[in-house]
Amino acid sequence: MRRFLATPLVVALVGFLGVAGSDVTASAQAGIRHTPAHHPAVSVFATGLNNPRGLTFGPDGALYVAEGGLGGTHSTVGKCPQAHGAAAPYTGSTHSRALGGRISRISRAGVVSTVVDALPSSQTSKAIGSLVSGVSSVAFIGRQMYALLAGAGCSHGVPGVPNGVIKVGRHGAWKLIANLSAFQKKHPVAHPDPADFEPDGTWYSMIAVGQALYPMDSNHGELDRVTRHGAISRVIDISASQGHIVPTALTRHRGSTYIANLGVFDSGGPAGDEHVYRLTRNRTLRVRASGLEKVLGLAFRRGRLYALEMSTAAAGPTPGTGRIVRVTAHGPVPVVSRLTFPTGMTVGPDGAFYVSTRGFGFGPGGGRILRVQP
Repeated sequence: MRRFLATPLVVALVGFLGVAGSDVTASAQAGIRHTPAHHPAVSVFATGLNNPRGLTFGPDGALYVAEGGLGGTHSTVGKCPQAHGAAAPYTGSTHSRALGGRISRISRAGVVSTVVDALPSSQTSKAIGSLVSGVSSVAFIGRQMYALLAGAGCSHGVPGVPNGVIKVGRHGAWKLIANLSAFQKKHPVAHPDPADFEPDGTWYSMIAVGQALYPMDSNHGELDRVTRHGAISRVIDISASQGHIVPTALTRHRGSTYIANLGVFDSGGPAGDEHVYRLTRNRTLRVRASGLEKVLGLAFRRGRLYALEMSTAAAGPTPGTGRIVRVTAHGPVPVVSRLTFPTGMTVGPDGAFYVSTRGFGFGPGGGRILRVQP
């Protein structure tokens, strides 16, 4: 059955959760294996996170992490259109401090503190493991923090708050500035996948460029632009030219935007059939590199492009098969391997990679951040 990240990587992860309780790795603390050619230094930078996803360094030099939370129990069946596929129906929580999504700040010494919590969080049906989505990305314009809600919306069991971009204030205060759920309803993409369609989308990545934010949805296949005042416009309908490729990773370098995809999980399909695309000035996508698998993160380091592969297994995601690779014209070059469900990556001021791992299928506090120094 054709499935992808439509329910934030959830459908395909079922069946693998029985072995996700601990790192399947050779590196005792970090849960990784480094490749002989590079010998990166790997350490655990932070622990105790709930389904960590996107991460970025703030203007204060600290690392900020979006966390999906722990889901919820509220159902909206019969109240609004539900998501399609095996993940439905979702259940969610709207203002729960115990279950909700949150944003954490990690100091340079690895000390974790909460910036904002009790954000919407939702989970899939029990049939596929009750897997969670919530806050998926954090970005800054100057010193102002913004975040991307991915587990909200009525189809996710959160009728009071839509998916969208929020502005984070002091002392845990926040407000919605862009209603992405409503925008998608009014501006549908050309080729959504009806078998996996989610009315509120699956918003996975967001970057800040200049004075605007750029959130990207994996389920519908679109990249949009949000101003600081909340005005939304479409940058590109990815589904119109590429079909259902499940775009997940987003980065910017020297004036160009790069997008990578997760792909669909077809049993028996070949590994390495995903791509990195460059968005051209006329808003078309040009293949920058191929030979990648299940990409969830992109980052530039010293002018070179790196990708985070959530799993390198040909079919469904497999714990312990994630890796960071350097993207070259001749194919991906491994930097570090045997990561367990990595979900986000950034490069710090120190030149090291910081990676969210154990990002799906783990219990409360099971997520962690690794530091990888090539």
